[in-house]
Amino acid sequence: MSDPSGHPAKVRLDKWLWAARFFKTRSLAKAAIDSGKVHFDGQRVKVSKEIAVGAVLQIRQGTVEKQVVVRQLSAQRRGASEAQLLYEETADSVARREAQAQARKAAGGMLDHPAQRPSKLQRRQLHRFKEYQE
Repeated sequence: MSDPSGHPAKVRLDKWLWAARFFKTRSLAKAAIDSGKVHFDGQRVKVSKEIAVGAVLQIRQGTVEKQVVVRQLSAQRRGASEAQLLYEETADSVARREAQAQARKAAGGMLDHPAQRPSKLQRRQLHRFKEYQE
């Protein structure tokens, strides 16, 4: 079943996530859905859930969480420029991601990095110290 423009009327969630290039393979999309990293209209769903245009998805990839609205359906994986036409990220989601990126960038300067790697003697002393602590 497809509409006059050639797009399917409904598509499985895992296929759409793969076609929209959120995940490299369908099995990775399935694993993310099963582990609760993808929510459909605020609810956990199964892999076989059929989505339609206008659905709201929350997708968490690592520390990044995106909220997208489905604009088109596709069961075929195409180029990245075409995949971006399948969804639209909400303004709130974009602002939240940018704020998180700024916070990570600001916190990066707070980390204390040693000037050089420890020597063999220093490494042995570190191992002894850690073993003593346990």
